[in-house]
Amino acid sequence: MLVASAMFALMGSFVKMATEYGASLPQIVLFRGFPSVVLLLIWARAGRQSIVPTSWRLHVWRNVAGVASMWLGFFAISHLPLATATSLNYTAPLFIACWMLGWGGSQRDPVRILAVALGFAGVISILRPSINPDQWMAALFGLCAGATSAVAMMQIRLLGRVGEPEWRTVLFFSLAVCLSSALGLTLEGWGQVGWEGYASLVGIGVAGLFGQLTMTRAFGVGSALLTAALQYTTIIFAALLGMGFWGDQPDGLAWAGMGLIIAAGLLSVWRTMRMPAGS
Repeated sequence: MLVASAMFALMGSFVKMATEYGASLPQIVLFRGFPSVVLLLIWARAGRQSIVPTSWRLHVWRNVAGVASMWLGFFAISHLPLATATSLNYTAPLFIACWMLGWGGSQRDPVRILAVALGFAGVISILRPSINPDQWMAALFGLCAGATSAVAMMQIRLLGRVGEPEWRTVLFFSLAVCLSSALGLTLEGWGQVGWEGYASLVGIGVAGLFGQLTMTRAFGVGSALLTAALQYTTIIFAALLGMGFWGDQPDGLAWAGMGLIIAAGLLSVWRTMRMPAGS
């Protein structure tokens, strides 16, 4: 999971670089999904695995939410400091906790209430020192990416319950990513990208693929609680990369906000895994 977190933070760096070198958002999304499609189709063919899904409906909801989250998250990364955008993208557990409090039968759960309060205090702490007046739309998109990611995560959980293997879930998601990028490219065209832009796009695909594979491996064979906790190191890796490549210097309030989001996410994950199924 630590390797996966580092890869996803690196992928975010390549997204930011690709934007700076003239790549469009549809191109970035295409290069994120295409390597996974190719690799998984080759693997399924070699292993004579069926690609027919167990539930089309669950895949549709997972992919609509997941693709929306990816587009919103990449837009936020391309317009905000890397650590800020990454922190906002990782607010999904807070939105899940909100849903559980409002509609999931956990209205009196003080742990989830505390997690939500800490998390959104962290969001405010990050936004106040880190966001310029012209970046509020990107910040809102980053929060929306976290919310739609929460919907996608709940659909993934349901897919696991009906017996859908992880690789097939990733395959259909990657296919949906590629289809959405094709629509964007049809509207915008391919555009002019230099070799630095193409190198960054390849970096997005490679880092995203290794991140996806190592994360799937971690959740498959490791402790679910520890794995879910370690994914928050992506925020730390992103902060270090932002400082190293773009000279981002989060102040004390921004660092405190990141810490609150991480703490709230860990608390929410711990509570969710300790509760009985359906609670």
